[in-house]
Amino acid sequence: MKNSLAKWLVTLCCLTTMTQISAQKVNVVSKPGERKVDILVDGKPFTSYIYPSDSVLKKPVLFPVYTPQGTMVTRGYPMMPRAGERVDHPHHVGIWLNYESVNGNDFWNNSTAIKDRSKYGTIKHKAILKTKSGKGKGSLSVSTDWYLSDGKGKHVLVEKTDFDFYARQNLRIIDRSTTLTAQGDTVHFKDVKDGFFAIRLARELEHPSNAADNFVDANGIVTRVEKMDNTNITGNYRSSEGIEGEKVWSTRGKWMNLSGRIGNEDIAVCIIDHPQNLKYPTYWHARGYGLFAANPLGAKIFSNGKDELNLKLAPGQSVTFKYRVVVATGKLSDEEINGLAKEFGGK
Repeated sequence: MKNSLAKWLVTLCCLTTMTQISAQKVNVVSKPGERKVDILVDGKPFTSYIYPSDSVLKKPVLFPVYTPQGTMVTRGYPMMPRAGERVDHPHHVGIWLNYESVNGNDFWNNSTAIKDRSKYGTIKHKAILKTKSGKGKGSLSVSTDWYLSDGKGKHVLVEKTDFDFYARQNLRIIDRSTTLTAQGDTVHFKDVKDGFFAIRLARELEHPSNAADNFVDANGIVTRVEKMDNTNITGNYRSSEGIEGEKVWSTRGKWMNLSGRIGNEDIAVCIIDHPQNLKYPTYWHARGYGLFAANPLGAKIFSNGKDELNLKLAPGQSVTFKYRVVVATGKLSDEEINGLAKEFGGK
């Protein structure tokens, strides 16, 4: 019995050592001159935290984002336009966190395409607080400031965000923890649909659609999304509750998985909510044209008035939100996602 236990311990030790040796190196490389931080896995791009001047982009984002095989899953437009993409909603860039109604200002829809930005908010990068590289995992901490009136008005929120980046065989994982702290005034987050933690995906991962549609923001500005060629358009949503397709919009779930194919690669992109977040499980603002967002702050809109939040933060008060993004080469089963969600929920 003792010999068997000893052999098992030796085997476990060897396997652990081999795993550590074979773990992919995640490098987090700050490039202040280029206003970005690159996240590399064994020297190959995973994503970048970019913070261009607000004359280019009205918020810091993660962009672009790649699968383990190196396929770009985020839409390129407007930063890196590619043939065949939609050119709607220029504020949909990479992976981001912001909101449509903060003290009457729209942080979500703000972009350089807006002419009068007096009622639009801007998130300005402030500092890189920490970078750490390592085997299988890298980390980045940043601070940003939320300003009203396109960055010229009141400073309403301080944001502290911690990112953990994981590389695991055919998986890439991004864990985000964001704490928002109100400054001099009480901050009101009115229940609206456009928010909160989001990704805009490549054309191939959209839902096939035969219909054009109009989308209106809080200021009445209409964006027309036209019918497009559906060749090689393969996206399909599936929620933790088993709801599929575009029916997932406004439903609640612990996670949302979008699966599809780009070229010869099966791909899954999943956003996982955290049990400590407000309104867990979150409401989903997931559209067939590639917008994919968890929005716990839009309860009244998504529930047709049956639920309501209208979050308020008094000066000095904070709230924290945590989300996990999983980008997989291959398909993800419900069981696999539930395992990743359980792991994340324990953090």
